[in-house]
Amino acid sequence: MISFPKEFVFGWSQSGFESEMGTPGSEDSNSDWYIWTHDLENIVSGLTVEDYPENGPGYWGNYESYHKNAVDMNLEVMRTNTEWSRIFPKPTTEVKVDVEVKNGCVTYVDVSESALKKLDQLANKRAVEHYRRIFNDAKERDLKFILNMYHWTLPTWIHDPLAVRRGMKTEKSGWLNIRTVIEFIKYVAYVSWKFDDLVDMYSTMNEPNVIWRNGYIFVNSRFPPAYLSFDCANIVRYNLIQAHARAYDILKSYKKPVGVIYAAPYIMPLTESDKEAASRAKIDYIWFFFDAIVDGKIDEEVRDDLRGRVDWIGVNYYTREVIKRLKNNRYTIVKGYGHYCESSSKSLDGRPTSDWGWECYPEGLYNVLLEFWDRYHLPMYVTENGIADKEDRLRPHYLVSHLYQVHRALQSGVSVKGYLHWTLVDTYEFSIGRSMRFGLIYVDYATKKLYWRLSAFLYKEIAENKAITDRIEYLVQESS
Repeated sequence: MISFPKEFVFGWSQSGFESEMGTPGSEDSNSDWYIWTHDLENIVSGLTVEDYPENGPGYWGNYESYHKNAVDMNLEVMRTNTEWSRIFPKPTTEVKVDVEVKNGCVTYVDVSESALKKLDQLANKRAVEHYRRIFNDAKERDLKFILNMYHWTLPTWIHDPLAVRRGMKTEKSGWLNIRTVIEFIKYVAYVSWKFDDLVDMYSTMNEPNVIWRNGYIFVNSRFPPAYLSFDCANIVRYNLIQAHARAYDILKSYKKPVGVIYAAPYIMPLTESDKEAASRAKIDYIWFFFDAIVDGKIDEEVRDDLRGRVDWIGVNYYTREVIKRLKNNRYTIVKGYGHYCESSSKSLDGRPTSDWGWECYPEGLYNVLLEFWDRYHLPMYVTENGIADKEDRLRPHYLVSHLYQVHRALQSGVSVKGYLHWTLVDTYEFSIGRSMRFGLIYVDYATKKLYWRLSAFLYKEIAENKAITDRIEYLVQESS
């Protein structure tokens, strides 16, 4: 038996946009992702698929069923987010707050009690009240609750991704505009003010590195605004760092742990001669952000207002990225490994791949956890780990083999506090729609009925025993 500590928690993660819509009255048409997925030019060009979020799994209306299934699975913790566009479908720019901005640096934002009351007048009360019902139901079932503030979607009054994609000048440029940092802090202050009594831990945002890389560099990834510009990517990265730090300041006033959740593939070289390039890729994609919020180091300067702005790190791990050096100190990601394989096949390394073409590489999770621990020595949660596998063919091995790597990290002295699977129920996966099914539970999208996959029973056994039990330990090595 491979046992985990008694205090180690098992749970699941999900996001608002991907899970909420699907039942009558659940539609939220006020986010950038909503208009992005409905845009005809995007659909025709292949930037999105003709599949719409309002046909999603229906958590907004069926949250009680989700929570009951989670408790039946012996899960202890959930992570989800409020949707900014649901809370504030209309602009909050008229609400004045105390702000210090110096040379593009947002060093201070304070949202007073009077400002919060003004925000309360602008908020969508029906959405606020419904979120309270959802979160209260989770707490009544003794689920620990991690409230994440931001999972990729922005209100349309602050981001018009179609205008940005077309190269049009617009004030609604999302994270390219420093005002988004300030408006985000208003939103964070309001949400925490309304829901803190139900929250155990906070996360400021989910995978900010995906926002700047997929939106402005890997534009074929179908993420808004699909505007190719390294300069824009750097601006967005900088503003997201500032947004995290200022959100941390607000949330920390509630005396609860505040973290950030980050996409963390294991970045490795193709050959020995590619080691330096892989190190550079790791700095660009991962360490740049964390060096800023841990040590205050950013663009060859040290900012005290950024330093020490994280209590815990959420690691989202799915697979690896293999790096090859190019000329002029550049690098590229090698196709045939990691996220860049053919679906339901084998990688160039002979490893199985998911329905989405993501390579199964469990040992990368151990390496990522060890690297974070050695560099920052901060406690971690694995906040996402899962596989698109409609037939549940690979998920049993994927689940157990990755949990084994978490156990290895614990044995190596790494502080890992819990594991949250992505995800409990199949979701609408942003730009790819409903075709990629990550759920432990299958959802019939027509009826919204939920059916346990075999891997759900497997996860239940692990969570119930806090262990990979003897009768399933063989799955650590099995890979077919």
